[in-house]
Amino acid sequence: MAARGLSWLEIVRLALVQTALGAMVVLTTSTMNRVMVVELALPAVLPGFLVGIHYGLQMLRPLFGHGSDGGRRRTPYIVAGMAVLGLGAVGAAAATALMGSHPAAGIAAATLAFMLIGAGVGAAGTNLLTLVATHVDERRRGPAATLIWIMMIAGFAVTTGLAGRFLDPYSPQRLVAVTAVVCAVAFVVSLAAVAGIESRGTAKTSGPETSPRPAFRAALAEVWQEAQTRRFTIFIFVSMLAYSAQDLVLEPFAGLVFAMTPGETTELSSAQHGGTVLGMVLVAVLGPLLAKRLPVILTGLSVAGCLGSALSLGALATAGVMPEMFALTPLVFALGLCNGVFAVAAIARMMGLAREGAKGREGVRMGVWGASQAIAFGLGGFLGTVAVDLAGQILGKGGLAYGVVFAAEAVLFLVSAGLARHAVTGRQVRAVKTGGATRLSSSDVVAA
Repeated sequence: MAARGLSWLEIVRLALVQTALGAMVVLTTSTMNRVMVVELALPAVLPGFLVGIHYGLQMLRPLFGHGSDGGRRRTPYIVAGMAVLGLGAVGAAAATALMGSHPAAGIAAATLAFMLIGAGVGAAGTNLLTLVATHVDERRRGPAATLIWIMMIAGFAVTTGLAGRFLDPYSPQRLVAVTAVVCAVAFVVSLAAVAGIESRGTAKTSGPETSPRPAFRAALAEVWQEAQTRRFTIFIFVSMLAYSAQDLVLEPFAGLVFAMTPGETTELSSAQHGGTVLGMVLVAVLGPLLAKRLPVILTGLSVAGCLGSALSLGALATAGVMPEMFALTPLVFALGLCNGVFAVAAIARMMGLAREGAKGREGVRMGVWGASQAIAFGLGGFLGTVAVDLAGQILGKGGLAYGVVFAAEAVLFLVSAGLARHAVTGRQVRAVKTGGATRLSSSDVVAA
């Protein structure tokens, strides 16, 4: 078992944890933010601020990863993180309901709840991905990353789809009840999924390859000296900033411009995440099939995904001005599809890079990338809502203000396309230039 790492059944079980994590998070970042802006008529900057807190707390990801490096078990961090996340999500729903009658108290309660969400996601998410990177055999690492990410997006899609049906007709009590049921089921699933996996002794991180664990600051400085780690961190930041700026404005946009109900906009998120899953599956199939003939296939697909995302966002910006000319659901589905295509190459490379460099620093390395993503998501969500409010003051409330945000995202995706070639699959490019002498790992040639 130690030699070959986790079995496929164990990999699927860990993927279920990511599904549970996504199920808890998605209601806080999609449905609750829409309720604050549309049903409660609060400024869009409020959910942007709250989600910014959630992502700001995830700057602790390197510390969470460092805590479990050096042979320490990662399962307790995962379980504790999921418990804190569940409490925070239910608390966020209750705080959103409270805002309707006592806005100041509701906002204060929501601030605490989103702090819990950020800490829970940081602890559980970082150690889950590090557990996969360190315990999965190299040949399975790419496909495992693909499966885990697809199942997280599937958690988004299934939760928003089912919750959307139970949320109509909307009431604050219904929001709290639906969120509590989702979090309870998700936590039980995650507990069952991680039970006993590390105790079987699969590829323990301690041993001759693991250097003694230094102080956190020393470990972080050591990891940041790695050129590949820095380049990949920059790519993650720019691409995730582009990806996340629409996260808190899409559902309010659908409600205000296309007159969709809360249930309908929640189902719209399901369509977007469904497109993301399809994009990941397509690249997961095309990558291995075309890798031998086209060694830089993942680079091309990553760039194509960024360009396709830019095109989809440009169409959404136009739809804000001429909504009668567009069907919103197909546009959102196309955006999700292109997001999935660009994301898979980055995820695959991340799983491979986590084990490159100094041994015993996998948790810190994964934490740095997670923190970069979290900062980008927090800034993207917050700046997106600020831009909507400012554009609304200048251009008037309506689709044009949202179109400004979508257009800015499109530009960021164009920049991400330029970074993708060097930051995501640099080893592929070097292998081609040297005549293929370099042996590629599964994380290079298998989409994930």
